[in-house]
Amino acid sequence: MQFRHEVKHEISNHDMLILRQRLRAIMKPDAHAVNGRYEIRSLYFDNLDDKALREKLDGVNIREKYRIRLYNNDPSIIHLERKFKHGGLGYKNSTGLTPEQAQAIADGDVEWMSTSTDEVILGFYTRIRNEGLKAKVIVDYIREPFVFAPGNVRVTLDYGIRTGMSCTDFLNPDCVTVPIMDSPCILEVKWDNFLPDVIRDAVQLECRRSAAFSKYAASRMYD
Repeated sequence: MQFRHEVKHEISNHDMLILRQRLRAIMKPDAHAVNGRYEIRSLYFDNLDDKALREKLDGVNIREKYRIRLYNNDPSIIHLERKFKHGGLGYKNSTGLTPEQAQAIADGDVEWMSTSTDEVILGFYTRIRNEGLKAKVIVDYIREPFVFAPGNVRVTLDYGIRTGMSCTDFLNPDCVTVPIMDSPCILEVKWDNFLPDVIRDAVQLECRRSAAFSKYAASRMYD
């Protein structure tokens, strides 16, 4: 299990323009980006007591969450992701889903998961059965990803964050989403064992501190 360092900063549009130019000069775009960016749609899950939401808002140090993620509205690329957080460290593993499997999970049809041989699917099924996890909210946003080989560094700029509010029809391209209030830009920096100085210097902004911003929590504020 390879934990990675993760730091997030909530930044302004002006900050993003500055950082975009810096990052383009020293980093490469992610190979999956189209014209330097891609669209992400995530479907988040929680229980009736909103355990995941409360843990995030309360700053619980050790957390686990599951989400289904779609890229560029392309149903041929759907991932079920398990994200484990321990302080400033994070670990993620994932598995592919067919559109039919993703839709079934979103609809609460999960018994088929019990016969899967996939570790991520079985882990999610156990959480669903033990904690009553259900689809809660769709979050859409645009991501500009950059990579740097030394340190296995990944820097992303996320913006245009939108929430589906009560809509959890994950594969419906007509599902209405609205911008979250005061929709920010999010700078996220991830690395393995060391962060090269050239990257550390590039992402420095005056008077900016790391912030525990959560797209999921921000989108749930409309409930």
